[in-house]
Amino acid sequence: MRRTSFEDMNCSLAQCLEVVGEWWTLLIVRDALFGVTRFDDFRDRLGIARNVLTQRLEGLVENGIMTREPYQDNPVRYDYRLTAKGRSLWQVIAAMRQWGDEWAAPNGPPVEVVHRTCAHLTVIEPTCSHCGERVHGRDLELRDGPGAGDRSPLPESLRQ
Repeated sequence: MRRTSFEDMNCSLAQCLEVVGEWWTLLIVRDALFGVTRFDDFRDRLGIARNVLTQRLEGLVENGIMTREPYQDNPVRYDYRLTAKGRSLWQVIAAMRQWGDEWAAPNGPPVEVVHRTCAHLTVIEPTCSHCGERVHGRDLELRDGPGAGDRSPLPESLRQ
């Protein structure tokens, strides 16, 4: 079943979902962040149908999230590697993983994250890019940005 497109919605979250909002896509990106690069390895790890994996990888390449690089000539086979745009999705994946660890992993986290610098378990916490203070949703104010135009994604009550 084809989902609704968010292509015309003036919202950065909707535009992100347009590219990576299908669940297989984020699992492919997760595995790529783990170092998986080969079609058969993605398929075997995820248990995903070949045609679905082909479509998702093509979409990731089209959207500049991954590149397709040949590693064998006869038959031609490819490695799928994350681009800088794709690697920047680690924050999205980390946030979703942490939510899953807290709310959907009754036996504890399936993967632990260790900060290489200090060798301790860590969680990724959002901080203010200006002052460095940890931020929570309640600490934030939303306002129209330069791209809002007359199609702001904010409710009227928040628009300035």
